[in-house]
Amino acid sequence: MTTATARVETIAQPELDVELDAVWRSRPGFIGWLMSTDHKSIGKRYVATAFIFFCLAGLEAATMRAQLSRPENGLLGPDTYNQVFTMHGTTMMFLFAVPVMIGIGLYLVPLMIGARNVAFPRANAMGYWVYLIGGLLIYSGFFVNSGPDAGWFAYVPLAGPQFSPGKRVDIWAQMITFTEIAALVASVVQITTIFKLRAPGMSLNRVPILVWTTLVVQFMIMFAMPSVATASLFLAMDRLISTHFFNPAEGGDALLWQHRFWFFGHPEVYIMFLPGPGIISSLLPAFTRRPVFGYPALVLAVIATGFIAFGLWVHHMFATPLPQLGQSFFTAASALVAIPNGIQIFCWIATIWSGRPIFRTPLLFTIGSIIIFVIGGMTGVMIASVPFDSQVHDTYFIVAHFHYVILGGVVFPLFAGFYYWWPKVTGRLLSEAAGKWNFWLMFIGVNATFFPMHQLGMEGMPRRVYTYLAGTGWGDLNLVASIGALVIFSSVVVFLGNVIWSLRHGQIAGANPWNADSLEWATSSPPPSYNFRDTPVVGGRAPVWESGGELPVMTGLARDRQQVLLTTVLDAEPDSRHDHPGHTIWPFILAVTIGIFFIVLIFTPWGMPIGTVLGFIAYARYVWPKKRHDPSIIELPRSVPPAEVPR
Repeated sequence: MTTATARVETIAQPELDVELDAVWRSRPGFIGWLMSTDHKSIGKRYVATAFIFFCLAGLEAATMRAQLSRPENGLLGPDTYNQVFTMHGTTMMFLFAVPVMIGIGLYLVPLMIGARNVAFPRANAMGYWVYLIGGLLIYSGFFVNSGPDAGWFAYVPLAGPQFSPGKRVDIWAQMITFTEIAALVASVVQITTIFKLRAPGMSLNRVPILVWTTLVVQFMIMFAMPSVATASLFLAMDRLISTHFFNPAEGGDALLWQHRFWFFGHPEVYIMFLPGPGIISSLLPAFTRRPVFGYPALVLAVIATGFIAFGLWVHHMFATPLPQLGQSFFTAASALVAIPNGIQIFCWIATIWSGRPIFRTPLLFTIGSIIIFVIGGMTGVMIASVPFDSQVHDTYFIVAHFHYVILGGVVFPLFAGFYYWWPKVTGRLLSEAAGKWNFWLMFIGVNATFFPMHQLGMEGMPRRVYTYLAGTGWGDLNLVASIGALVIFSSVVVFLGNVIWSLRHGQIAGANPWNADSLEWATSSPPPSYNFRDTPVVGGRAPVWESGGELPVMTGLARDRQQVLLTTVLDAEPDSRHDHPGHTIWPFILAVTIGIFFIVLIFTPWGMPIGTVLGFIAYARYVWPKKRHDPSIIELPRSVPPAEVPR
């Protein structure tokens, strides 16, 4: 075993770039696209696919708002409305919100921690293909009038075999299986990447906050997702082989479904939400010209939110016959979760207040996110009260609350991140003028759409109805909400136009157009296939600012193969080197065999032996042969003197 000695340097080596690119780049053409295991390629696919699903869900929402814009409207029949309603919620919750945040993390985390790729790149690629197959499965059913119609929560007994015959709910249950497999694979990949592939010197107290939020979310996925995956398996078994997990007549329990679903479903809200604060905390320094205020408090708030999120699920079940003592516990937990979220908001306000804010589009979306989320959080504290929740449960008040939280905590930060990191991905800036139109149309449209729903809920309009009588007096507020939905739609159209325009005509960004502080801006925009020519060495929480743009680096990794540096978990000291297996088509083939297993199983038990045999063959080729691990320890100078942060 040889020992490679690191040296700190900042010299350019263009000949090394050519050698590294030949090793790390994906093959050209369609086959090369299927074979790629590059984290940037997989991350972009997640984001692009999830955004397509977002647009489809938006069209479904617009269709529902058109139906509800006036009383006794005949645009949609009840069956079609139920399918559209279910597909909208399912798409937003399972095919958009979580996967898009997974994609952002997969693209950015290795760049932010100074790594050349994620851990387990083959598994990462396979996870995307499984997710894509699940999305295509449920939309294939929808387009042939076999879309699920029992709601995105699929409550039994409505979703059971007695009240939902046919294959609609079976397709929904198997889609859940696909998305949960993909999420669990991504969580293992991300956790290992963050713990073992950080750049030397990036100890846990120097990790970017977006990386912290990603880490917490991945642990939440590992604990929450098995609950809904198991529940969907039980539901599929009740429907396909006549078990009775949820059938009270045969000893089952209908409330078991709600407990298992919401034990996942409420952490799911924070799985979607927590990357949003990470995005905000990551971009604020660039637009306030100061480090984010309260780094330790922000990190602890994120961790606390992750823990508390698992103690809230029963507040979705206050209308069920549960013991009052148990309800009081979940009321307390539902109010308690506001504390760490409030800490984050106060830290952001302090950062903006004490800095020199530059009101570009990412900062506008950040401010809009804070306003929208606070409104949603206030109504969330209201419905934590059992007596109040009993009055507004299953009304449009809950719809208003939920959408304020998701739009403020997920969508607005997401658009802020799009505008902030778009030049990193493409090398070009989005139009600032179009970005401001995008923001104001979305901000106005969200409030016009969902604020009236608070009043509709207080007046008793129930959720999940496809029409209502004129005598209820709900027509005017529903019309305002539908007009607001049209404004949101126009905002997304502006954004898509901005994206298309930017790809050809956008201003060339340069490596660091925002003069940002974090490590992803220490390489070119867009990044090369290998991310960093040499491994950067980190001396603080704002490495680009502290180094004055000239980061010290460490050499010693192989040039002729995809080799990455492993570091220790706590202090990110160099540990050993590891050879990645390189690009291959077998993750795609393995995902296809998984798809065959679960899809064929919907229609015949033969799916199990067929999928098992094909999957075993694909998996055997997937894992063998492997390249040998090179454990050579890389030595590094113990300290790198930090420079003063620019103000």
